[in-house]
Amino acid sequence: MAGIPGSEGAPRTNDGAVRAAEEAALHRVASRRARQDVQRTERVDVRYSVEEKSEIKAEAQRLGLAGAHFVGALVMAHLHGDYALLDRRTAVDDLIDELAALRTQVARIGTNVNQIAHRLNAGGDPHPGDKTVLTEAARILVLARQAATTIDTAADVAATQHRAV
Repeated sequence: MAGIPGSEGAPRTNDGAVRAAEEAALHRVASRRARQDVQRTERVDVRYSVEEKSEIKAEAQRLGLAGAHFVGALVMAHLHGDYALLDRRTAVDDLIDELAALRTQVARIGTNVNQIAHRLNAGGDPHPGDKTVLTEAARILVLARQAATTIDTAADVAATQHRAV
């Protein structure tokens, strides 16, 4: 389903839509594997078809990671219970990752509104509607911050309850 720009390699539903929860989970897990003070020397050899290798490298590149780091991060996350295989994910896993994706979108709205306000406050000849736009931008920023805080709280509660189970 390469027809959706910016979603290459992202997990999809049966109807072809990208699932925000899967995308958020993949990014969270793949970015988490930290460097160690000592170089890792142990190897596990795995063989892939040309198509599989190509898919792995493309997804790793999309996430800004080396292919080996991407594969290693996913395997270690699964072993430590941080990332369930698709058929073993729970509804809470999906909820947490959907909230993370929603939080990102709300943050982007706040960033865009901030940029608009900055541009209007930059000086120059004000337009008659600038004061109204700035007032509305300030109101939207307050709402975006409240939404982000509420989403963070909901995600924290879901994650805490999920770990307790």
